[in-house]
Amino acid sequence: MRHLKYSVMALAIMVMTACKENKKETEETVDIEVEKTVEDTVTKTELKMTLDPKSGSNASGTVTFVEENGVVTMTAYLSGLDEGEHAIHIHESADCSSPDGKSTGGHWNPTAQPHGKWGADTGYHKGDIGNFMVGEDGKGEVKFSTSEWCLGCEDDTKNIIGKAIIVHQGTDDFTSQPSGAAGSRVSCGAIIE
Repeated sequence: MRHLKYSVMALAIMVMTACKENKKETEETVDIEVEKTVEDTVTKTELKMTLDPKSGSNASGTVTFVEENGVVTMTAYLSGLDEGEHAIHIHESADCSSPDGKSTGGHWNPTAQPHGKWGADTGYHKGDIGNFMVGEDGKGEVKFSTSEWCLGCEDDTKNIIGKAIIVHQGTDDFTSQPSGAAGSRVSCGAIIE
């Protein structure tokens, strides 16, 4: 009888130990799944602004910037422009106070590159967005995405907060220095939080 009692006790200890190890394995599995979920978290920042007429034009619009997982997408809706192609750029300063929009300074160019078409091997300003078409109704739309911008990060070569969007009367030729000979600044909006 005594041996039976010890045998039952030994069996109980083995079962408890096995359950404890099983519980520990389950807890480790849960921890791994939680870490995976945290890595997949999406970060998103959104900023909306308006564009106001400059240089005696009627050009105005709205611009939305959305930063998601290291990529900034700019979507602009414009109206009051002449039919045809127009240039749009980011300029150095969020100061749209002057009637001609020149208070914004030149193109935003934190990497000191020559003016050019976005992505060109010969160089381009981080503010060289490019050209867009406007219909006979005076309306146009621009959609542009890049990982070379950010909204409020600490990298001065990427952070577009404190800059301005400028729409030009003419077309950017992508070669004339320093700004593509795009003509007067007909709309301006400050990129501020």
